[in-house]
Amino acid sequence: MRELDVAGIVTRLIELGYVDDDAYAHAKSRDLTARGYGARRVEQALWAAGVEEQVRSDHVPGEAASRRAAVLLAKKRRFGPFGLPPEEDEPHEARHKRREKQVAAMLRAGHLYDHAGFIIDAASEEIVEQWLEEAEDLGDI
Repeated sequence: MRELDVAGIVTRLIELGYVDDDAYAHAKSRDLTARGYGARRVEQALWAAGVEEQVRSDHVPGEAASRRAAVLLAKKRRFGPFGLPPEEDEPHEARHKRREKQVAAMLRAGHLYDHAGFIIDAASEEIVEQWLEEAEDLGDI
C-alpha cells in the first residue's frame, strides 16, 4: 500500500483554488452579519474554522456593518423600538428584566454592549435609523 502525501494534496488544492481561507472568511463574515450576528461572533466562527488571525481580522465587520447587523437582529427579535410598546401599568421591574434579556440576547449574538443598549433604549425606529446612517456616512462598510 502506498503512503498518502497529505501535505502534497493540500498544497495542490490550494494551488487550484479549492482551499482559500480569504474567500471563506469573506463569505462567512458576510453570511453571519446578514443573519444579524455581530463582529465578536464572526471572529469566533472564523477562529473555530481554523482561519489564521490576520485573515480573521481582515474580515471582521467594521462599525457600519456591525450596526446594520445589530439593527437587523433587533428587528427580527422585535427588540427595543421594533417591538411592542410597554404597557403603561407594567411594573418597572418587568421592563428592566425584559431589557436585560434583550441585551443578553444581543451580546450572545456577538454585538457590543453599547450597540445593544443604544438600540434597545432608543425611543423610536427613526433614532436607530439615524444612528445607522451616521456610521454609513463615515464610509466604514
